[in-house]
Amino acid sequence: MRVAVYYNNHDVRIEELAKPQINKGEILVKVYASGICGTDVMEWYRIKKAPRILGHEISGEIVESKVKKFKVGQRVFVSHHVPCNKCKYCLADNHTACEVLHTGNYYPGGYSEFIQVPRINVDTGTYILPDNVSYDEGTMIEPLACVLRGQRTAGVSKGYTVLILGSGVSGLLNIQVAKFRGAKVIAADVSEYKLNKAKEFAADEVFNAKEERSIKADVVIICTSAIAAVEQAFKYVDRKGKIILFAIPDRNISVPAVDFWRNEITMLSSYGAAPVDLKESLDMIKDKKIDAGKIITHKFPLERIQEGFNIVSQAKESLKVVINPH
Repeated sequence: MRVAVYYNNHDVRIEELAKPQINKGEILVKVYASGICGTDVMEWYRIKKAPRILGHEISGEIVESKVKKFKVGQRVFVSHHVPCNKCKYCLADNHTACEVLHTGNYYPGGYSEFIQVPRINVDTGTYILPDNVSYDEGTMIEPLACVLRGQRTAGVSKGYTVLILGSGVSGLLNIQVAKFRGAKVIAADVSEYKLNKAKEFAADEVFNAKEERSIKADVVIICTSAIAAVEQAFKYVDRKGKIILFAIPDRNISVPAVDFWRNEITMLSSYGAAPVDLKESLDMIKDKKIDAGKIITHKFPLERIQEGFNIVSQAKESLKVVINPH
């Protein structure tokens, strides 16, 4: 089968790999759609393990099953990371800290024609796609679930003012979720294209991040790796407010210690999603509470994945890029 092997952002090669053989309790999924995540082009982070086959936002069709729970022909979304549900983290509802979640995956990766889904991912990370959810929309389940977890952790609710720094894919999803929860949403970016998208997705206010504003937000969600956004977050967060590092900079950050202490600011990070978030995400997409398909701006066949990586890396007039291996 064909796979796309990542060497660096500008070198993603189509290579041949043997089609996976499944074992008892596993399924084989024919990948129809695989989203390119912003983390896939964080070269400083990804290149440490290159060459490798990336891709963790997939949907497809079961073509072989050795488990009673799922049948050949079913359309599914498969989560790449699943928790053990037994460790101290899982039992405390901190599933994303689970070691099993951090180390598990399906084989060989989403940028391939087929994936072998291990038993644990079959048991707790495979979801049937409703008829009204397309394969392309299925790639948005995991990104949306990550947003749901981040805002759940921060307790975003009605009456909050939420400032979102960065209006790319994760920023737009955060806008939609915060609005759904009843918050007032302010969005910032340095790109006029993305600011216009923030308006389309019903942000109450938008502004260019290069400008100064008089804002005090209960929650500031950083959805860009720009180090300047961290500095702005401390400027705009209100007393007793929360800052969420949804995206991460490529280097360590500085914390204004006096403001952090005097204003009792809380800093949170948000990594991944728990099963409860994935289920909620799928339901929201199915019920059209979130317009996932509207965020997809580009689609390419597997052999043109390098074009997709170029577009995501440049981060200009694009949002979600989806690869269609079949």
